[in-house]
Amino acid sequence: MAVLAMGVGAAVLLPILAVVGQLFLEGTSDTWAHLASTVLPEYLWSTLWLCLGVALGTASMGVGAAWLVTRHDFPGRAAMEWALVLPLAVPAYVMAYTYTDLLQFVGPVQTALREAFGWRRGDYWFPDVRSLGGAVLLFSFVLYPYVYMLARTAFLERAGGMLEVGRSLGLGPWGSFWRVSLPLARPAIAGGVALALMETLADFGAVSYFGVQTFTTGIYRAWFSLGDRVAAAQLASALLGFVLLVLMFERLSRGRARFHDTTLRRSAFMARRLPLGPGVLALVACLIPLTLGFLLPAGVLLHMALTEGDAQFGSRFIELGRNSVLVSGLTAFFAVLLAVLLAYAARLNPGWLVRLMHRVGGLGYALPGTVIAVGVLIPVTRVDQVITGWLETSVGWQGGLVLTGGIAGLVYACVVRFLTPAVQSIDAGLAKVTPNMDHAARSLGLNAGQTLRRVHVPLLRGSVLTAALLVFIDTMKELPATLVMRPFNFDTLATQAYVLASDERLAEASTAALAIVVVGLLPLVVISRQIARSRRSSAGSGST
Repeated sequence: MAVLAMGVGAAVLLPILAVVGQLFLEGTSDTWAHLASTVLPEYLWSTLWLCLGVALGTASMGVGAAWLVTRHDFPGRAAMEWALVLPLAVPAYVMAYTYTDLLQFVGPVQTALREAFGWRRGDYWFPDVRSLGGAVLLFSFVLYPYVYMLARTAFLERAGGMLEVGRSLGLGPWGSFWRVSLPLARPAIAGGVALALMETLADFGAVSYFGVQTFTTGIYRAWFSLGDRVAAAQLASALLGFVLLVLMFERLSRGRARFHDTTLRRSAFMARRLPLGPGVLALVACLIPLTLGFLLPAGVLLHMALTEGDAQFGSRFIELGRNSVLVSGLTAFFAVLLAVLLAYAARLNPGWLVRLMHRVGGLGYALPGTVIAVGVLIPVTRVDQVITGWLETSVGWQGGLVLTGGIAGLVYACVVRFLTPAVQSIDAGLAKVTPNMDHAARSLGLNAGQTLRRVHVPLLRGSVLTAALLVFIDTMKELPATLVMRPFNFDTLATQAYVLASDERLAEASTAALAIVVVGLLPLVVISRQIARSRRSSAGSGST
């Protein structure tokens, strides 16, 4: 098991080492010098401003919504608790297409304004959604649920006695929030913001469609437009540095502060009942991010799909769906298999080397898809050329590249990218299995492999299904790695939506985009049930 764990960790590390190794093996290229003197400063500042804006936007919306639904009672609060996570079902690039169609000059909003006031072009100013500011708002509305879910959990799990003490010392609702609840939830909020920033850095479709020049768009342009893999790898290394900075920010934001619940009694904090007026305002405050992040874009997509739709809907759409399901299914299978091996090896061999490989196995989720794709292409292409040459000389093979000519390279990149949620789900499932069951199985003569197959796998059935579902949905939505790694003439729902929207065929892109959103709702149903269950359990523990 330890050897298998080290093999999995090496497979995850290979793309990273391939990207970083280009800096030392290839040196600098003329393309890199040109990029450094022309567009690299723009990549740097655009990425910095984008991250800063998204951090502020997601933190304010996520923390505000979590505080409202956990500490206040108002009309519609029960529905808002689970509905506020729904924007996660909408990929950022899908959101970009829908808002562009809605807010462009010939869109329904500006058309209605011109008809209502008799305006013509040049008579009024309207903000351009395809801009850096538009990208900041878009990512904030899509990604705030990361902060909301973690902050809400932190608000619920902290002892109600602390807030009671704060009230006894004269703190009002705002004072309790700023001086008690917010400091206690700071690690969770920082973790949610870090997740949102990593998703922002990983995005390609939205920033490309909005014309925002970031490191991700630069990597794609250097690889495909300029044909320079060295420059693409160097830009990928710079983007990797940004990701490390985000992770360092998350760690440093905690400082040396540690927050522990030292009370032995679980006292639930009673939500403060708001009067009708403030209660309605609280409901509106929750509805704003939900509407702009999910209800409005989903409604626009549904309207376009029903009224205009995709002219290729039919056999072509079935082919796109089959390709998406094929790649997502294979990725989910291999990711769950490797996650089980990693988690079980860490359970059997708690040494530092296995623990290190276990952590490395979860590193891919922090890396943008373009970085992983470039890191996979560099070594896999060389291996592919060796295999193809050997097959040609040995058996007369003339079928072309084996790995990168098919979907094997794409599946490998997606497994590296989305191994983390699978590992986390399996770890959580194994943690619930008492070690006494391992000891009992060994006393009956079962070895490690037999114990895993006959004892742990049946007990992990729910965790395995959850892990497979999360990886499947994430792969369905993945765009950057799919664009870079897909074989010739192989399209998925994500690439179809991107290509059609890039050609300004937004109505035709709506069918594929809506399918991705509908599939993305599946894991959110599970998350929503968990939120409702945790609320009931919290209330139940407080009443005992």
